[in-house]
Amino acid sequence: MFTTLINPTQLNDAMTRGDDVFIIDARHDLMDVHAGRAAFDAGHIASARFLHMDEDLSGLKTGLNGRHPLPDLAVLSEKLTDMGLNQTSQVVVYDANNSMMAARAWWLLRQLGHAAVCVLDGGLAAWLAAGCVTDSQPSTWTRGDFVRTESLNQTIAADELLAHLDDGSLVVIDARAPERYSGEIEPLDPVAGHIPHALNVFFMRNLNIDGTFKNAIELRALWQSTLAGHEKSRIVNQCGSGVTACHNILSQHISGLNAVSLYPGSWSEWCSDASRPVVTP
Repeated sequence: MFTTLINPTQLNDAMTRGDDVFIIDARHDLMDVHAGRAAFDAGHIASARFLHMDEDLSGLKTGLNGRHPLPDLAVLSEKLTDMGLNQTSQVVVYDANNSMMAARAWWLLRQLGHAAVCVLDGGLAAWLAAGCVTDSQPSTWTRGDFVRTESLNQTIAADELLAHLDDGSLVVIDARAPERYSGEIEPLDPVAGHIPHALNVFFMRNLNIDGTFKNAIELRALWQSTLAGHEKSRIVNQCGSGVTACHNILSQHISGLNAVSLYPGSWSEWCSDASRPVVTP
């Protein structure tokens, strides 16, 4: 069972053997919400199902719950089952976005209680670089037997985060780019800055230059260095909207850190309430 990463050779071998592999294409462009499906239609890994970041991997926005609130888990579970997901399926998620969207889908499958879920290391680019092919034919499937069970993740809500912000029991990790964390720029949200006391670990630090994840030893060193002095604190991951925070969570799992939490609403939810404290430039 693969629970963090799978490489193209391993995936191709599993497909060749006829294993029950459930592949999700999570490609998405924040600036062009139709680009992911268009790319999928043009060519995707054979048998892949497409899930849209806004329509499937996020829920309804209220203006106070962030830009990518969590989806209705019952609806997502039913869709995946209808797409052919089984209790015993090995789920593999990929994208073409440095695994940003794939990590979100990985986290959501775990939220549904499905442990056998992993990210294709290096995404579609690695698949093609390995000499593997894509297919433009529509996928067909029969309904699976997946049933949602207890979540494998930990989450924290804004009120709980606020209540413990200054007591040292939490260490908040902000996955955004340094210039967004500092508030130097803010292209997406109405307020620039970060949550008080948050530490900045840009999610791209998890990756090699080719877009694959660094190995467990390298990632363990990254997190040990970051968390020095916070060893007894609960790790809370956030970003702009709860997407790239999942990338850091995946990195933490690869490194051996499993008891970590996501603040789903992240900065876009936090800054929507003017009563919450922020650090601004």
